This record gives sequence, C-alpha cells and structure tokens, in this order.
Amino acid sequence: MGNSVQDKVVVVTGAGGGIGREMALAMAANGAKVVVNDIGAGLGGELSADSAGAAQKVVNEIKAAGGTAVANTDSVSTWASAEHIIQCAIDTYGRIDGVVNNAGILRDRIFHKMSEDDWNSVIAVHLNGAFYVSRAAANPMRAQNSGAFVHMTSTSGLIGNFGQANYSAAKLGIAALSKSIALDLGRNRVRSNCIAPFAWSRMTSSIPTNTPEEKERAGQLQKMEARKVAPMAVFLVSDAAAEVTGQIFGVRANEIMLFSQPRPIRSVHHTPEWTPEAIAKVALPAMEKQFYPLDRSPDVVSWDPI
Repeated sequence: MGNSVQDKVVVVTGAGGGIGREMALAMAANGAKVVVNDIGAGLGGELSADSAGAAQKVVNEIKAAGGTAVANTDSVSTWASAEHIIQCAIDTYGRIDGVVNNAGILRDRIFHKMSEDDWNSVIAVHLNGAFYVSRAAANPMRAQNSGAFVHMTSTSGLIGNFGQANYSAAKLGIAALSKSIALDLGRNRVRSNCIAPFAWSRMTSSIPTNTPEEKERAGQLQKMEARKVAPMAVFLVSDAAAEVTGQIFGVRANEIMLFSQPRPIRSVHHTPEWTPEAIAKVALPAMEKQFYPLDRSPDVVSWDPI
C-alpha cells in the first residue's frame, strides 16, 4: 500500500484482536504511529485476568515488524476514559491525526427478551464510545486544521438483522454520528467516514448455525479475512482521501461497496389537507409499491464474496 499515513498519529480502539488488530498492524506498516487501544474484554464485555495484555501483544507485533506503537487500556465507554485515550496519543506522539472507532461488544437477544443491561452495555461501547472518543479528538484536530475519523458501522443497522436491536440501533446511530461530524468539522478540514465490514472475527463468530442456511452464511463469512478490511481504513485516514467525507463504505473480501443514504423516493400531495381516510385511500396505494420489505443483511448482500 505504500506509506500513505507516514508519521500520522492514529488511535485504533478495540485493536487487541480481529479487525481492529489488522487495522492497527496496517496503519503501522504504512508508517503511522499507532495507539493500540483495547481493554481486553470478551465478546460480551466481560474481563479476565489477562485482559490487560491484549493491546500490548499487538504493540509487540508492531514493534517486532519495525513499527511504532503504544498500548492503551482505557475504556471507550465513558467521557473521562475516552479523554485518556486521546491524551495518550498526544502525550506520547504530540498530536492526533486519525481515530478508528472499532471497539465493540455483542449482547444479542430477540427483542422481547432483551434486558436493560443488554441494551445499555452495547450502546455504551458502540455509540457512546464512538462519540466520546471522537469528541475527545475533535478540538485537537480543529486546532491543527486536519484529521480523519473512521467509524465501524454494520449492515445490521444499515439494513437489519434478527436479535440485534441494541447493536443495530448503535450501528445506525454511528452512521448518523459520522455524517454530523463530517458536517460540523468540515470547515476545519476534519473528515469522517464509515466502514461496514464483512469479515470473520470475534464479532461474527456468534452468528447462529442451527439451519443449513445459517451454516452456509457462516461458511461464506469465514472466507472473508479481517485483514482485507484494513486497506480501506488506512486509505480513509490518509491524505489520498482528503476529499472523501460523510460516506459509508462496505468492505467484503476483495469487494468495496458504497452504501446509499436515506433520501425521499416518493411524494404524494393532497389538498386541502390530509386526513387519515385520505392517507389510506390515496397515499398508501401511491407509496406501497416502494415500501421496503423486512430484509436482513444477508437478503440484500446475497452474492458470494470473491
């Protein structure tokens, strides 16, 4: 890929394994100085005795390959700890050029069985975490008149999926957050984009395999290597993406997609004004052919990866 992020200081959250690890390694391989952030939690957010070592292991890999990195084990899920993550970059390397909001957990439950804790835990890490870390980096980036955010969204939010109301809401919220950052900080040459990754990792290993269809889907996902998501993250942080902001990209093996964003697709007018009866008689027949079905992610992205 070349040194497209040479000497940039980049924070990658949730970088102790999976896609986050691959993005941290790729950033460093391309010349970035990387803050490898990870608290070492399990898939559901649980900690263990060796949790603190996850980030350091990735740092050791980067240094062994000749790169520059430092470990950070602060949580993304509170305002104060997110500030510490960004301050770690500034204290260690003097600035912050890029943030990859990748940290995440899963608490999958069918909606009517989802608990308050299931909801709050996932929102805290994904949506609140993306906000807190981005907000901590916003003013330093504004001051230097440059910077780039890369947020990990998901087709579970962009399209839909079973048993993931918490995760889907957070991931669609992240897409809106990214767009707002792009709008608000554009005057300061700070960019913000999303990646919806397709890859076999800790986050996808919990996908059910109870039916032949589910087993086939898991088999397809296992072909999608996490490392293939990393080049897009490196590109979006690099100066080569200076004019790219407010977009949502999908990365699926050797395939890159640009996702649509909500826009009006049909309009119906009525005078003097609408009544419930008129809506049923006029608006519904005019619009219902454009209604979206209750698709899930694999229904829409249904072709095999290359």
